[in-house]
Amino acid sequence: MLDPVLSHWLDAEAEALDLGHSDPQHVLSQLASANVLRVGISPQLGGTGGNLADALEVMASVASHSLASAFVFWGQRAFIEYLLHSPNTGLRERLLPDLLSGQLAGATGLSNAMKFLSGIESLQVRARAHANGWALDGRLHWVTNLRKSGFVVAAAIEREEGGAPFVLAIPDGLPGLQRSDDLELMGLQSSNTAALDFQAVQVAQEWLLHDNAKVFLPAVRPAFLGLQCGLSIGLARRSLQEAEAHLQGPRSGLLELLNEQKTHLEAQVDALKTGLLEGRFLTNPAALFNIRIALAEATASAVQFELQASGGKAYLCAHGSAFARRWRESAFVPIVTPSLVQLRAELLRQAKVSA
Repeated sequence: MLDPVLSHWLDAEAEALDLGHSDPQHVLSQLASANVLRVGISPQLGGTGGNLADALEVMASVASHSLASAFVFWGQRAFIEYLLHSPNTGLRERLLPDLLSGQLAGATGLSNAMKFLSGIESLQVRARAHANGWALDGRLHWVTNLRKSGFVVAAAIEREEGGAPFVLAIPDGLPGLQRSDDLELMGLQSSNTAALDFQAVQVAQEWLLHDNAKVFLPAVRPAFLGLQCGLSIGLARRSLQEAEAHLQGPRSGLLELLNEQKTHLEAQVDALKTGLLEGRFLTNPAALFNIRIALAEATASAVQFELQASGGKAYLCAHGSAFARRWRESAFVPIVTPSLVQLRAELLRQAKVSA
């Protein structure tokens, strides 16, 4: 259950956040004030306890009000998860308090790296080693939560001299690091989503998250992708909830179909939670990929069902603006990295290898 103050703010600002009419600076501070960033993190580290399934449920609750806010939430929470998995305890101790309080924005930056892990794409940032760290060159084309008042971004880096790629946390403000203007998206505009260019950016050894990306990335992928599924879950639940409110009179015959969609959705949610808590996706990522695909399809079906239940009212501006926003939000779910196309391609590749 979300804090009522946060729920009210999200509902009031959802349309403006999606269209870019609301200051993106406020999103993280609102989430932090409601303590949602601390869920699933040990109290010893500044969290409120619980586990990753609890964090997933909070993520879904935020998404049911505003996918733009949930997208920011996911970026922040995923970066926090990287710190929790990093052997660099000094970096975690230095950054975690400001990340949990919302004073510092954390950007995942690992979408390219996750595609690299599946052999879909090469790494886009390269490093030349020097005595105290590295000089970075390259570009990250799409990164969320690059808040202009201060951010730190995670990136997987190719070594120019060869060897295993590694993962860095890179703070803003370094010479040679350039943030683009916000990308002109169809929705989710107030999410501080932009590109980053690196030109001989000097990063010290103290910012190392892990010295081997091929070890680190599979370890954090369940949280990266599992929490991302919260966007689908929250949006699907909200559309089905809205649809139910319309199923009266001549449309009451659709109630059975509604219940079927709810049952299918929650079965996938249960499978996701079980896999995350049991660690099953560490050794069987294909199971996670299939759940992500199923949840994306369930979201598309839920939004379509909401349209059918609403009828022509969905096309009246006075009644349908929230539905139109959910329609735009649902269009994002299949393409957020890893996209459904990428996941299906990886599943086909794995099937050929095991055949």
